Amino acid sequence: MRQADSQTQPSPAEQEMPQPAGPSNSSPPTMGPQQTGSRKRKAAEVDQGAGTSSSPGPAAAMATVGAGNAEGSLMLTKRPRRPIAHLSMVNYLKGRALGADGHPGFAGFEGDLRSYGVLRLPELLRERQLTLGPLNKVFASQWLNARQVVCGTKCNTLFVVDVKTDHIMRIPLMRDRVPDLSRGPPSCGIHAVELNPSKTLLATGGENPNSLAVYQLPTLDPVCLGDCQGHRDWIFAIAWMSDTVAVSGSRDGTVALWKVDPDMFNGSIAWHKDAGLPVYAHISPTDMEAIPKATTNPGNRKVRALAFSNKNQELGAVSLDGYFHLWKARSSLSRLLSLRLPYCRENVCLTYCDEFSLYAVGSQSHVSFLDLRQGQQNIPPLCSREGGTGVRSLSVHQHIVTVGTGHGSLLFYDIRAQKFLEERSAANPDMFPVPSGRKLKLTCGSGWINQDDLLENYVAGVEDFPNALYTHCYNWPEMKLFVGGGPLASGLHGNYAGLWS
Repeated sequence: MRQADSQTQPSPAEQEMPQPAGPSNSSPPTMGPQQTGSRKRKAAEVDQGAGTSSSPGPAAAMATVGAGNAEGSLMLTKRPRRPIAHLSMVNYLKGRALGADGHPGFAGFEGDLRSYGVLRLPELLRERQLTLGPLNKVFASQWLNARQVVCGTKCNTLFVVDVKTDHIMRIPLMRDRVPDLSRGPPSCGIHAVELNPSKTLLATGGENPNSLAVYQLPTLDPVCLGDCQGHRDWIFAIAWMSDTVAVSGSRDGTVALWKVDPDMFNGSIAWHKDAGLPVYAHISPTDMEAIPKATTNPGNRKVRALAFSNKNQELGAVSLDGYFHLWKARSSLSRLLSLRLPYCRENVCLTYCDEFSLYAVGSQSHVSFLDLRQGQQNIPPLCSREGGTGVRSLSVHQHIVTVGTGHGSLLFYDIRAQKFLEERSAANPDMFPVPSGRKLKLTCGSGWINQDDLLENYVAGVEDFPNALYTHCYNWPEMKLFVGGGPLASGLHGNYAGLWS
């Protein structure tokens, strides 16, 4: 509920000056400023007097007005039309808060309210596990709408899950124009699923994990496949720079820029007459740049994560050799800098915070913040060690960083306060909950594990196999959080998906 501001908005009557009721038969004489002001004061006196108990009757009032018109010193004014009244108290309060013109007068209060909601939401979330069947490890996810989430898995499956019914719809993957017959079954899967800013296109991997596939939304019809002169190894990360330009990062140590021609999807999509399969374009990257080789670990320059800053038109990339790279992103990619990360082991996730212009990098045991404007790290790194399994997914909204760990837990870090959110508790039900000093941690459920793999690869009696949370995504209008993952050990086949709301 919005509250009144110290500077109240003027009422409709105050904003709209009285207007003449209509043109007179005889043109009124031209008046100076003082005469005009006198006329307005007299008209106002008529409006005010009409509402008092001592006002003259209708006949007397008309006589007075008529006399004024005859003298040329007073004209009948028309009251401003009152807005249509709404019976809803919500509409009334909203209208009062926005003011007569409908312009927001409480941006500061609304901002504080949203910030408070972001701060309090994590402790109110409750889990409902979703059933995904025998799929193996959810690596990527994005909300399509209020009830559907699109996901990619290690078993190279692209699907949409309805979070209300658990219904799963699989999406056919696009095939390369010239299949690579020497390549065996994909063991990488789909590591990235990204929507463009207008949510009209979806970019992900193809049947060949080296290729970039683009689908049209909301129909999920195939648009194009980047399989020509592209990556030679698995795509690990994708970022949209605009509605029609995407960048992919690969295990081959390159980043590729792709342009999707609007003509590919403006018209109706053609279909093969015989097989009933859709026809899609095959495209090549417009630019491809290699990650510079580090002297310390030159053979491990695999691109693991990407994040785009729309404010600065810059692209951040993290490679497994422990480096962060910054590129100026225009019609081509131009590398600005490369710097050694403070924590170099298993840097597998990256996100960008618009509010503070920071890049956040997740590693085996820490989240490091990079403020490239200052040329230094002015926010200390946070230790996220949960059983030594590290950070597997990161996201930021306003000033709250959500951390998905390899030990099946979600942590929440406040950048402003530079500390983790804490659990709140009260000594008795009549007291207001206060921070307890204990780190707020949401622990995810057990998910599903293939028992045959469990017996084959691990010693009997070991029952604790928490799920690594490889992906999570918020639906802020609905105040919901989707979390996906699976067993951290590569030898285990299983999955986890949960809706937190």
